[in-house]
Amino acid sequence: MTTFSQWLPAIAKTSAVRKGALTAASLAFVGGAIAGPLGATAQAAPAAQPAPAMTTVAQVTSDRGHDDNGHGKDADRDKDKGHGKDAGRTMSAKELKNDYQAQPNFYWCGPAATRNALSADGHHLTQDELAKKLGTTVEGTPSAEDTTRVLNEVVGGDKYKTTAIPDSKAKPEQMDKLQADVKRAVDDNRAVVANIIGTGTDTDGVSHSYEGGHYLAVVGYRDDGRAVKISDSANPNNSSYWMSTIDMANWIATRGYSA
Repeated sequence: MTTFSQWLPAIAKTSAVRKGALTAASLAFVGGAIAGPLGATAQAAPAAQPAPAMTTVAQVTSDRGHDDNGHGKDADRDKDKGHGKDAGRTMSAKELKNDYQAQPNFYWCGPAATRNALSADGHHLTQDELAKKLGTTVEGTPSAEDTTRVLNEVVGGDKYKTTAIPDSKAKPEQMDKLQADVKRAVDDNRAVVANIIGTGTDTDGVSHSYEGGHYLAVVGYRDDGRAVKISDSANPNNSSYWMSTIDMANWIATRGYSA
């Protein structure tokens, strides 16, 4: 079994082969939506835990508006987006417990993220099973359309939809839609799978860089969805963290998500 420490040199320095595999493919147009084509550049060894039950985080009361990481204390924007001033009102929050596993190699982030998301809803498929369903190869998992397809195949019906953020930076309405989509899915006890690329900074100021692309599971929200909780299969030593929804939307930009 390959250990995470053995993968670290490959994370720090992308080989010419991986760089070509993970960045050369073009964006895929499926059903009129664009979704990023590839999976992770990070590697990690699998680390399974017993599957816990789903849980809801207690609601909290806030006397502030959006957080300062992009949201700011912007009363006008809050009014325009329907948020209003939050003083004295209850802010919703919810987390889903998932049976976390790390990915065993640099290109199985798609199967790992999909597996971790499904485990929050009580579905326990192996990463190998999901890699076959997703069409994952050494070049990664094709697009968010594939994670949507497989999520619906496993849970049944068409609860999951693919949303693209095709431009290099998310627009305010796309940020708001991501916020609403995450809330709706998590409230329905379903985790979200996001296809991201580049560097995102969490609410603790820690940067997470995936220049070749990556898939993540989103397993919770707080502050009415203005921050999201991420389950990241790339590093079991930092497997979960919070990020503002604005930063998350910009991390997804040029790709898409399944919610």
